[in-house]
Parts: sequence; C-alpha cells; structure tokens
Amino acid sequence: MNIDFPPPSKGTYNNAGSSRKLANYLEHEDMERMEQGIYTEGFFNLTDDNIYKSQVIKDIDSNIGQLLKTEAKFYAIHVSPSEKELRAMGTTEQEQAEAMKRYIREVVIPEYAKNFNKGLSAEDIKFYGKTHFSRDRSNNELNMHCHLIVSRKDQSNKKKLSPLTNHKNTKKGTVKGGFDRKNLFQQAEQGFDKLFGYERKLTESFEYYNAMKNGSISDQLEIQERQISDERKNTDMQTGLYADKQDEPNENKVTYKQDDNLSNIQSVNQENKKEDKQSVNLPDLGLSSALGLLTPELNNSEEQQMPMKKKKKKPKRGFRQG
Repeated sequence: MNIDFPPPSKGTYNNAGSSRKLANYLEHEDMERMEQGIYTEGFFNLTDDNIYKSQVIKDIDSNIGQLLKTEAKFYAIHVSPSEKELRAMGTTEQEQAEAMKRYIREVVIPEYAKNFNKGLSAEDIKFYGKTHFSRDRSNNELNMHCHLIVSRKDQSNKKKLSPLTNHKNTKKGTVKGGFDRKNLFQQAEQGFDKLFGYERKLTESFEYYNAMKNGSISDQLEIQERQISDERKNTDMQTGLYADKQDEPNENKVTYKQDDNLSNIQSVNQENKKEDKQSVNLPDLGLSSALGLLTPELNNSEEQQMPMKKKKKKPKRGFRQG
C-alpha cells in the first residue's frame, strides 16, 4: 500500500488558495468514462456518497478560520493499493471502489486523526475523497487509487492540522502533537491486512521498503536476514505439503505391491500343492512305466519298422560237411 502527500505547488496542488483547481482535476476522468458508458464514482466523505463538486469546494474553502493568506488551506493525499491488494479488495471495479471507500473511512481517516496526538477521531476530520480507475504512464492491469482533499482545520474550524510537520508527539512549544507519518503508513498497512484478510509478505511491507531506502546498513542486513528466514520457512512448508501429498499415493502403491506379491505367493503355493497332489496320486507303475511317462510314445509304424533279432539255429549233430 502506497500512501503519499504530494508537495504543494503553483499548479493543481497549490493549497494556499481555493481547492477548485484540485477538485476540477479530480473530475477529469469522469467525462471519459461516462462517454464510454463505464462506471464512475463521485466524491465521498466519512458518511455520504456522490457529493457534488460544488459542495466539496464550498466546505473546504470556508473551513479556513484564522489561517493566513499564505498558509496551507488543505492537503492532498494519495492512497494507491498494489495490483495484488486490489485483487484482495474485489473482482470488479465497482467492488474495489466500494472497498476503497470502506478502507478510507474505517482505517485511513481514523489513523490519520490519531497520529496528530490531540485526541481526535475520524469524525473530527473534514475530508473528501475521489476514486480514479486509471493512471497515466502505467502498464499495470489494475490502477485504481484514491485522491483525498483534507482540510487544514478540523470540523470545528478551531484546530490546525498539518500532516507535513516534522514534529512528532511534541508536548511543548508552538506545535503540540505533531504528526508521525511513518506510524500512519504502518498502521494503515496493518489495518488493510486485517480488513481484507490480506497475507502480506515482508518484501511488500512498508517496514521493508523503509529499511532498504532509508535504513542503516545494519538495518538493511537485518531485514534481509528476516526475508531469507521467511523464504526458508515458506519453502519448508511447501516442501512438507508436497511430501505429504506424495506419501499418500506411495503408501498405496506399496500396499498394492505387497498385495500383488501376496497373491503371487499364494498362486505359486497353490500350483505347488497341485503338483504335490498329482505326484502323490500317481500309481506305482514300476521303473519302466515311470520312464515311459517321461519318454515320447513311438508310432505304430515305427514299431513295425524296427528289425527283429533272428535266433541262431543250433547245428545238428552229425558229420561235418567238408
């Protein structure tokens, strides 16, 4: 979540005079969307929607009691969610716009009021918001963001409120209370995560961004160590889940394999039993009969072709013939 305070300038963000220029600028997107028949959002405050621009200008420009001509009369604030954050806020532009108003009303403005350390609440802040759906020079698919015009004075038109002061929680001097922008960013980010159930990675946090941009070398090393530790935890969790998913089919596979082996053993045993049964039931045919079972039978023709042994005739008794 990116929240920033555009510095005052001589153009649109000139806050020493009327808020008319800024209010006119905030409506520039509406005409383009209306011509295309696309959904638009009007001005809103803490309780009301679709407020006329003329009413916005009148309320801001008249709430300037005891301010000098050169002093700021109002401040501009940009609230820009990332693409991932926008997806957590809704699936359509209208859903996201409604979620944005809820976020501004329930988180941003209450935290803005608290950070002045003057016992203020959201009801003490005079502001108007306008949602934009596109952003020039951006290649992002989602670019919805919100512009806020916040009065320099509170609703009672008595207390001066400056979010650009460098004083923080001061109790003495001309400026009492001050404003802690760093705390605002952190509290608004945590409030977003709680409101929309957003699981924020360390690298998406203001803490990480601030440490890497403005922190000391030791701060940067510490936040990087935390990043590595978080990534290891996430990797271990994912690995554990993957292992659990892999274990279940493997266990089944082992079971099936064991079942197959068991069935194979049973079938082999059954065959062995059959063979044993056949051998036991064989009659005692003698050795020649047993060998006959193992040798192939001869055809009748082969039996007939086998030569018969001739018996030698005994010589007759008597004289030999010469």
